[in-house]
Amino acid sequence: MYSFRIKNPRSHTSKKDNLTVRTRKYLLKYRLVFGYLLVAVGLFFTFVGPLTKKVTQESLITEYKIYDHGPITADTKLFEGNFNPEALPQRIVIPSVSIDVSVREARVVNGKWEIFEDAASFGIGSAMPGEIGNSVIFAHARVGYFLPLKEIEKDSLVYVLSKNEWYSYRVDEIKDVFPNDISVIGPTEDETLTLYTCSGFADTKRLIVVAKKV
Repeated sequence: MYSFRIKNPRSHTSKKDNLTVRTRKYLLKYRLVFGYLLVAVGLFFTFVGPLTKKVTQESLITEYKIYDHGPITADTKLFEGNFNPEALPQRIVIPSVSIDVSVREARVVNGKWEIFEDAASFGIGSAMPGEIGNSVIFAHARVGYFLPLKEIEKDSLVYVLSKNEWYSYRVDEIKDVFPNDISVIGPTEDETLTLYTCSGFADTKRLIVVAKKV
């Protein structure tokens, strides 16, 4: 007689099936780990992120207060030239960056030059256009004023109109400095035009454009 033995079904489980089961276990394990990681990242941005942002903003506000972005501290060494009302700048034109702004004379008030909301400022005490020395003109970095100055390039032409004459300058140097660096508006030994406006994040720096008489 023939006898029949019922074999354990597991003995017929292929290696491929075992590999599939192990793979599923690993996937489930790593899926849980990945889920925990996502939860941790979410908690960080929910609770820790805003705190870090707050500290960063407070630091920037502190730095921003140190660097006063208002009127410019006048360099007393500039007050040696002659004042000629006929030569006062009335307009500045920079064709390459589409700047065409009227200019007003800025007096020194409490050691600082005035800065206007409706015009560029010519620092009284700096050299008059056409004279040896440093002529300083500055304005807010706003649309319609000196905002396009950030796009200016070396060798660009700058024109300054006084009551009776046009003066031409060519850009020689472009740089950013901190507001407490007044050396950039100090006296020069040739005819120089220095343009000055705010730059950098939160206006913490100053864009300086130095042009020489053509």
